[in-house]
Amino acid sequence: MGFPVWSTAVSVAGTVKQSPGWINVPVSCAGVTVHPGDAVVADDDGVVVVAAADVDRVVEAAVARESYEEEIRRRLLAGETSMDIADLRPVLDRLGVRYLDGGSDM
Repeated sequence: MGFPVWSTAVSVAGTVKQSPGWINVPVSCAGVTVHPGDAVVADDDGVVVVAAADVDRVVEAAVARESYEEEIRRRLLAGETSMDIADLRPVLDRLGVRYLDGGSDM
């Protein structure tokens, strides 16, 4: 199925066939309770559990963040410096820091 699985341990215990099991009940994963309807998102950097009530808001925030980061990448590729994108020149001026950009004023 191509579904990625991450594990920190292996359990040799098999499944139990003599009981019906449970569906739609909270489970604990690494000390975190996951409730039915929660979103579990994982990649190579980690795992996050988003409560069902927060999923829409978190997805909206993630899409906005992705858009923001794409705009920053576009500006960097166009030649702007991260200092100018973050509007740090006024901060440096206020702190009395002199910025040298490698030009003839070095």
